Amino acid sequence: MDLRARRRQSWNMDGKPFSGAKVALTCGDRLVVYRRDDKPTIPWPGLWDLPGGGREGAEAPEACVLREVEEEFGLVLRAARITWRRSYPSLTEPGQLAWFFAAPITEAEVAAISFGEEGQYWTMMSCADFLVLPDALPQLQDRLRDYLKTRGEAEAAPSP
Repeated sequence: MDLRARRRQSWNMDGKPFSGAKVALTCGDRLVVYRRDDKPTIPWPGLWDLPGGGREGAEAPEACVLREVEEEFGLVLRAARITWRRSYPSLTEPGQLAWFFAAPITEAEVAAISFGEEGQYWTMMSCADFLVLPDALPQLQDRLRDYLKTRGEAEAAPSP
């Protein structure tokens, strides 16, 4: 059975419908971010974003985010690498959930990133810098802030 088939067999964490998943891929105090395409036909054109995206078929939240990381950044991560998870109201589908995860990556994995075809470009950015960007998705800034608070980094996570 191939990797995609195994991922699709995963169960939904809480059994509730969800629209997609995002992840904070951290390397020390930095995180992988990318600039969304600047197309008026997509949600939030040109804003800074985190890896992740929409659910495909019946995949579980972790399978969704791991597939998106592989498609968008060429990184193949195992679910065991995910160290934090929380569901939030979906930004795109009213009445559904969206999942937010955090997973550490290594410097070697940062160097191995192969940026996909969605988005303009990517970079590593400090978490503190991402949290104060005026042109980042504010809901993702809030979700990252929630994660950082659980790591005891509330002082590094100022609210606007």
